[in-house]
Amino acid sequence: MKKHERVLVLGASGFIGSNLVQELIRQGFQVRAAGRNPEKLAQRFGDDVQCVRADVLKPDTLVDALACIDAVYYLVHGMTEGKGFEEREREGAEQFARVAEAVGVKRIVYLGALHPEGADSLHLRSRSATGTGLRRGTVPVTEIRAPIVIGPGSAAFEVMRDLVYNLPVMVTPKWVRSAMAPIALPNLLHYLVGVLSLPDDGDVSYDVAGPEMLNYQSQMQRFAAIVGKRVWIAPVPLLSPGLSARWLRFITSVPTGIARALVGGLKQDLPADDRAIRERLPQRLLGFDEAVKLALSAERQQVAAHDPAHAAVLKRRWRPQFGFYPKSDGASAHIDAPIERVWQEVCRIGGRPRYFALDLLWRVREAFDALIGGTGMDYYRRDPDRLRLGDRVDSWSVAELEPHRKLTLLFGMKAPGMGGLTFELVPDGNGTRLALTCWWYPAGAWGLMYWWAMLPAHIILFRRMVNNIRRLSMRPDDSGSLVRA
Repeated sequence: MKKHERVLVLGASGFIGSNLVQELIRQGFQVRAAGRNPEKLAQRFGDDVQCVRADVLKPDTLVDALACIDAVYYLVHGMTEGKGFEEREREGAEQFARVAEAVGVKRIVYLGALHPEGADSLHLRSRSATGTGLRRGTVPVTEIRAPIVIGPGSAAFEVMRDLVYNLPVMVTPKWVRSAMAPIALPNLLHYLVGVLSLPDDGDVSYDVAGPEMLNYQSQMQRFAAIVGKRVWIAPVPLLSPGLSARWLRFITSVPTGIARALVGGLKQDLPADDRAIRERLPQRLLGFDEAVKLALSAERQQVAAHDPAHAAVLKRRWRPQFGFYPKSDGASAHIDAPIERVWQEVCRIGGRPRYFALDLLWRVREAFDALIGGTGMDYYRRDPDRLRLGDRVDSWSVAELEPHRKLTLLFGMKAPGMGGLTFELVPDGNGTRLALTCWWYPAGAWGLMYWWAMLPAHIILFRRMVNNIRRLSMRPDDSGSLVRA
């Protein structure tokens, strides 16, 4: 594959996809990134990458995405999409293969998973079935079968990190004794990019692996030693993979669907024979400890890239004990008022309208924060109507401010994690679309429990906040007095 030819990364918003796009750019390829949300992709990759919409379950979106493309990286999975994901994955792969054949794609590179004989994991079976679906077309498919990947954002790595940082004592299911040879992200990227330079031999599959065969328990213990923690792990036979996935929901910030698939794939050893690809694409394989240290050093930059809307805040405030994946909730509404008028009301938060809804709950939370030594009742605003970057609003701080477009307030009360409120305004016909997002990076199990405890209030709070901002913005007078529902 010549480096001036065009490459499409389908599933570019994911952990592997986002890193692969950057690696392909570094090596001189012309890259097109595809996903269901091209606007978010454009935020992440900027002007170096053409970002397009594509959904494998909607063939009409694929024709334009694949136009003038020579090779495609197929990195799509549906683990977070609930029941029936395996059937949707198979259907999507078959539809994609037909469209790729019709438009003249020359090669498909598919990242699958190791699937040893006899493994009954739904996730592993689905990964294999997806590869089979892609091979139903005439476009040659190169399948890379990988174990767990060590890198910031990898589900297996983030589960491990959350467990080690937050649970010094673990009663774990016996699957933690299952062994595999985890591969470092740079090594996997070397293989993924390198296969484009290999001769077209039709459909071919390669196992890839790192240099050390380790069970998950050993990986956690070695990770703990690297970060200066001590962990005590007691595997017991009573915890099934299903129970483990539900338990992980409350212990780690990794999305539940991904955690469930991860656990399901760890029920047995995952051996790999990587001799074929090592002979064709030689490289120095990073050991487990080296891979972990590299991942930890890159984590701050990666978490910011994963959430470009809050990149500036995350780069400044990120801590290793925070979960990589944020929790979020919010509300949005169309407002029949010019964007300048809506912005005026949003910027009064903490002043005359307080927080636009359920002020009593805010007061209770502030009082509790003061009781434990926080600044919850240290009320302050420099100006009642205008905000500047860095301003304090009670215990909050203005972390991001783009006039008439975006305001982010960083949460300042004592809590196990880091979070904030982001208001985004965009023109919407003759009015304004206001979106309010509460985001939270939990610090371990306590951070997750805090989020779940607040969730019932969030269901009511954010919708009322948006509704009251709408009412204030549409008032003929500019008094700023709050109109209650």
